[in-house]
Formats: sequence, structure tokens, C-alpha cells
Amino acid sequence: MNEKINQEILEYEETIFWGLTVRQFLFSAIAVIVAVTVYFGLKRFIGTETVSWVCVRSAFPFAALGFIKYHGLHAEQFAAIVIRQLATPKRLDFEPVDPEEFLWEPDDEDTEEANVFDQNIETSGG
Repeated sequence: MNEKINQEILEYEETIFWGLTVRQFLFSAIAVIVAVTVYFGLKRFIGTETVSWVCVRSAFPFAALGFIKYHGLHAEQFAAIVIRQLATPKRLDFEPVDPEEFLWEPDDEDTEEANVFDQNIETSGG
């Protein structure tokens, strides 16, 4: 006897705090730490409004990493695959070619012209 099981069960993740998974919570905490660090690091040098935009822009990637899934892979798993693909050399088949053979394929006419040229040089005293 077969029982039907929903595919959603395979994607179940337990929530721990505010409806976030452990992974989402950790990346959100990292984003908050980055934002606070950027704020206190830059507020002496630039205005408050600009600092707030810089905080949002600097914290967003860290927060997004906790929530992004692409083809069932988390962001760091996908990044590892992309880096591996870029870093791994591809197999390139190389067939050596003799350059003289490629550039100079004498025909019958070329051979006759070369022989006539050689005879002219010999008869002219060269």
C-alpha cells in the first residue's frame, strides 16, 4: 500500500525565534552587527542620512544570504559550486598542426615555378 506524502515535508525547517530558522536568525544577527559597526564607524565622517543608507546597503547582502535559495541550494552552497566551476580548468582538446604544412602546401605549379626560379639564380651567377 502506497501513501502519498507532500513534497513540502522534505523542505521543512524548524523555527526557533520570531519564526526564523537557525540559519536565517544567524545571518540576520550578522546583518545587524554589520549595520551597527558601519553606523558607529562612519557617523563621525558623513551625515546621518547618508550613514543610514550605507548601513542598509552593507547589511542587505548578509541578511539576504539567510533567506535566498536557488534550485534548492542555499546561497553559500550555490556560491561554492560557482567558484568550483570557475576555478576548475576545463578539458580542452588540442591537436598540434605543423605550421609549415599548414602554410605551404606546394602544388604542381608552385613546384615548377620554384624550379625555374632556382635555375635562373644558378645561371645568373648567384
